[in-house]
Amino acid sequence: MPEEVSWYSSFWTYLQFTWRDLVQFALEHAVIVVISVLISTVIGVGLGVLTYRTERPRELVLAVTGTFLTIPSLALFTLLIQIPGLGLGARSVVVALVMYGLLPIVRNTIVGLREVDPAIVESAQGMGMGRAARLWRIELPLAWPVVLTGVRVATLLLIGIAAIGAYINGPGLGEPIFGASIGSASALNDVLSGTLGVIILAILFDLVYVVLFRLTTSKGIR
Repeated sequence: MPEEVSWYSSFWTYLQFTWRDLVQFALEHAVIVVISVLISTVIGVGLGVLTYRTERPRELVLAVTGTFLTIPSLALFTLLIQIPGLGLGARSVVVALVMYGLLPIVRNTIVGLREVDPAIVESAQGMGMGRAARLWRIELPLAWPVVLTGVRVATLLLIGIAAIGAYINGPGLGEPIFGASIGSASALNDVLSGTLGVIILAILFDLVYVVLFRLTTSKGIR
């Protein structure tokens, strides 16, 4: 029991001295995740819209984006820093996160659009709506809950992977985790604080998506 009290006391003391740095790391982490998710969403939804009607392009896009997720993150980061213009730091991390975030968004965009009732689309066509108008005014709004779920999954996925970006000098909560000196007195506190920060960020982002879902989805299709 005394050892447990000592451990909690040590971690609490550590937080009192480092909380400002941890908040800064958390803000950097959130920013790089938001940037990556926005880019992934634009690309992923675009790819989904372009391919959901045709089988071969659809399968190709899903296969390629699925392959991205099979690449170990450390290996991908190592490969990206060799590319001129990327190197160490945030740029390589963003590129990697965008690649990892594509599959859930592309897949859910395709699934959402393909699940739209064909009768509704045909009715809109009969009313004189062109293909673009049907897509933006009928199909995407009806598919939006599924698309948003894909974005939500991608975000939570990237929050965890972003921490590994510290391996190549990326910003965020991975810095205290990867910067911890193994065997040092503060190693446990460093790793624990970074890990808890990632968990808290994931919870906060998830709550944001709950609110966003309610604000952007009509009651009729929730």
